[in-house]
Amino acid sequence: MYRNFFKRAFDFFISSIGFIIISPIFLLLWIWLSISNKGAGAFFFQERPGKNAKIFKVVKFKTMTDERDANGILLPDADRLTKVGKFVRSTSLDEIPQLLNVIKGDMSLIGPRPLLVQYLPLYNETQRRRHEVRPGITGWAQVNGRNAISWEQKFAYDAWYVDNVSLSLDCKILLKTIQKVFAREGVNSDSSATMEAFKGNISD
Repeated sequence: MYRNFFKRAFDFFISSIGFIIISPIFLLLWIWLSISNKGAGAFFFQERPGKNAKIFKVVKFKTMTDERDANGILLPDADRLTKVGKFVRSTSLDEIPQLLNVIKGDMSLIGPRPLLVQYLPLYNETQRRRHEVRPGITGWAQVNGRNAISWEQKFAYDAWYVDNVSLSLDCKILLKTIQKVFAREGVNSDSSATMEAFKGNISD
């Protein structure tokens, strides 16, 4: 009952109230990032697969510039990540605009993080199960390591969540997310400014 009905009502209510409360922070970050991103804008839009792999556009605060090298190729993420962007990302403030995705119904507050469309053909049967629910702003994998854990661990946590969705679990994840945000844990992987690209299943 919760998974099929009350979860969506819970998402809409909490996200709507939350967005109203933090709207001053939203506006401040909009202005701050518009300046620091050197003309690249304050928002980042990208197509991501949602429930049942339906494609939607996720929106986040943009934490990088669009600076390119002499050949017109974008510089590495670490070189384009601004000081302001690093702060916004480390505090997870870049996720705030996704409340609009939740209100719209493309996402949930809690669920597997929406990954890149290009990863879809690379998933095995277990990994594809992450699309049985709406993707979330935060999730079981995020409170158990976020970008600091391996892809194998991340997908295992996502599959476990799909099998165990409940109100009590979602509340637990929300509380643990708040703790993680204040501790600024697991934002980066060991080998990348963000998270290294998923290259498929080596053993398949």
